[in-house]
Parts: sequence; structure tokens; C-alpha cells
Amino acid sequence: MNGLHGIIFSYEKRNNLRELGEIRSAASIPFGGRYRVVDFALSNLVNAGVTDVGVVLNGRYQSMLDHLGTGKVWDLSRKRGGLRVLPPFNYQKDWGVMPFRGKIEALAGVRTYLDTIRQDYVALMDGDLVVNLPLADIFEEHVKSGADVTVVCGNDSFATEDGTYFEKNSEGRITEVLYNLHTPRGYRGLEVYILSTQLLKDLVDECAAKDQFSWRKELQTRKDSLYLRSYIWSGFAAQIRSVQEYYDRSMQLLNPAIRAELFCPERPIRAKGADKSSTYLGPEGKCVNSLVAEGCRIEGTVENSILFPGVVVEAGAVVRNCVLFKETVVRRDAQLSYIIADKDVEVLSNRTLMGHATYPIVLAKGSKV
Repeated sequence: MNGLHGIIFSYEKRNNLRELGEIRSAASIPFGGRYRVVDFALSNLVNAGVTDVGVVLNGRYQSMLDHLGTGKVWDLSRKRGGLRVLPPFNYQKDWGVMPFRGKIEALAGVRTYLDTIRQDYVALMDGDLVVNLPLADIFEEHVKSGADVTVVCGNDSFATEDGTYFEKNSEGRITEVLYNLHTPRGYRGLEVYILSTQLLKDLVDECAAKDQFSWRKELQTRKDSLYLRSYIWSGFAAQIRSVQEYYDRSMQLLNPAIRAELFCPERPIRAKGADKSSTYLGPEGKCVNSLVAEGCRIEGTVENSILFPGVVVEAGAVVRNCVLFKETVVRRDAQLSYIIADKDVEVLSNRTLMGHATYPIVLAKGSKV
């Protein structure tokens, strides 16, 4: 399938990621033991046969640049096309430099890039979406249906604040575009759209000329003049826009059924390797119902937790219901519950840190507690 181009939005949005978002965008947050959130969007596109992908940046993008590299991990390192990291762009107001106000403005900032797209169709995706979509099938249905825009929607279990909802008729045509709802109804949009390249350029040009920047407002305005079609995805999907959602969705990965769906062999999720040796479980070590990446050393107790590469849990330490990023060290006899530890965190001996399932504690990168 050479007719589809991918654009991933990795610019800053309003969110409640606290310490997790201070040094990185939501799309580059580690997830699932060995992945970054953006790995899912990239893998969705590559699994559908997409060979050209542009990633739109804005702020806090150094982590994303380091992670993407040349795109070789996703087979996007090519002499022609492949992965393109689109430079950050801000609009200037009297009060200073501000983030993008919406997808239209982000695309207007890289308008010349749109002219270089070789494919007839474009898939727009948010970089903070964790999902494994049959994107090739969705694209095929889009072409056969003759729709102007196909909108991928999730089921009721996919819910985040400030979302866009869609109502459809029996034929799948979208009849209402709704947002800022006190009581949500319809289907929650996954922020995945497929449309023709020419239509996208026309929309960007027209909206930029009128200083209109909101993609969802344009869909709402044009729902009668354009054929908006829905595709309902009933599987696992998560948008990482708050610490609580990050923690809840991470813990869901301990469910074998959800893992099997998200990491199905037919559509593999590609990620950078950690280049570490196998994990070591000491004679007194205990690991129960947890996801543990390579290069870890466990001599204490780990229960219902997710450990990224290089994590060390020393003898006597107990880690329960936690997410520990790369190279985190939990010293002897420390007790951790409901903790999200960023990279290179050290928890000293005999410390006790306890959060709650409804309010996990976040330890910032490099902190020593």
C-alpha cells in the first residue's frame, strides 16, 4: 500500500502529566516496559505499509529527537522519503511565544512539507495514542467508501477529558461532531483521520487564510458539506494526557488479554533495543505478575509492577504496584507502593514511599529520595 502518507503530531498540549511532562512531550514518555508512546503510532503506520512519515514537533522535543534518530528501528531510514522530523514552529504574540493552538496551525507551520507528499492520501495521528490499529484495513475501507474523511473512534472504555465525540447514522456517516460536553455521548474520537492529500492542503490553506486553527471545529462546520465517515475500534486504546491515565493504562498491561491484543504478532510494535543482558533474579528475589524488561537485577520483591531496562531492586526492598523507568535503583529494605519513578531515580535504603491507586506519586528524573 503505497498510497498513504503518515503525519504524527508530537507538539505540546494541555495536559496533567506533571513531572513526566517537564522534560519531554507526551509522545516520548516511556510506556509498557520498553517502549515510548510514539512507537505505537509509528508502528501502526509502518505495519500498514507506510514508508513516508512526518513528525510535527513544537516544544520539549529533545527527548523525541534522541528517540527517533534516523528512523532505522521502524524501517524509515531511506534516501528518499522515510522519516522526516518537522521543525518546531511558534506563532508570536505580544505576550511571548506560545504552543500550537491546533492541528491546522501545526500543519500551516509546515505547509511546504505538505507539497512534498508523494502519496494521494494522508493519515493524521496523535503521538500520545497507545493503540494497535488495522490501519491497512481502515485505509482500504476509506477508499472503497468514497468518504472525504474517515474518523477512527473508540468504544466507551476510551475516555479522556476534553475529547471530541461523534454521532453517526446506521450507514456509518457522521452526523454530529461534539466537544466540550458535560455528559459525553456518541463515540470518542481517537484523533486518527484519513483523507486525501489534496483535501488536506485545501483545508490548511483556507483555514490559515482565515486564522482558523482548530481541526475539530472545522469538522463540525463541514460535517454537512463533507462526507465524514466513522470507523469504530472496539479494542484497547489509551491517550496519555495525565499521570492518572498513564498509571491506570500501564497497570492494564498486566492483564494478559490486553497485552495479547496490543502486542499481537500480526502487527508488531517496534521499539529501540536496550542492548542489555538478561534480567537477573536473585536467590531471594521474588517477582509476581509483573512486566520486567532486560538488564534488571531483582534481589528483593516485585509485585504487580512494570520495570524498564536496568532497574535494580536490592535485597529486602519491596516494590508493589509501581512503574519504574530505566536505571532506577531501589536500595536495600526500601518500600515502594503506587510510585512512578522516572529515569535514573535512586530510592535510598529503608525509605518508605506510598502513593495511592487514585493518586500515584511521581519521582522526577534523576531525583534521589
